[in-house]
Amino acid sequence: MPDIQVIFTRQRKYIFFLLSIYVLGWGFTEYKPVFAGLILGTGISLYNMWLLARRTKKFGDAVVHGTKVRSLGFLSRLAAAVLAIMIAMEYPGHVHLISVVLGLMTSYFVIMIDFIIQSLHLRR
Repeated sequence: MPDIQVIFTRQRKYIFFLLSIYVLGWGFTEYKPVFAGLILGTGISLYNMWLLARRTKKFGDAVVHGTKVRSLGFLSRLAAAVLAIMIAMEYPGHVHLISVVLGLMTSYFVIMIDFIIQSLHLRR
């Protein structure tokens, strides 16, 4: 089974690829608020995924060493998502709210697609 850091690095590359497409869309189309929302939401999603990967690594180390296990940081990830939504609501002319929500879900889509790809790859 691959290490969580290897999985996170692979998924981070996918998200950076998506972010680069969003930046190009923001720069070259008239849908700037939509792409700004996608950039904001995906950036926060990447941050949340990084937090989750880091906390999962610490969680695994704590279980192996038999020490007390802390939470995986739900509140800090929720606070980051709420911050992104607040920014979108404060600047509706610059940041599209639905795009922020879709961007926040990007890491979950990437995780599921990566899992499917890796499962199909391992079957061969």
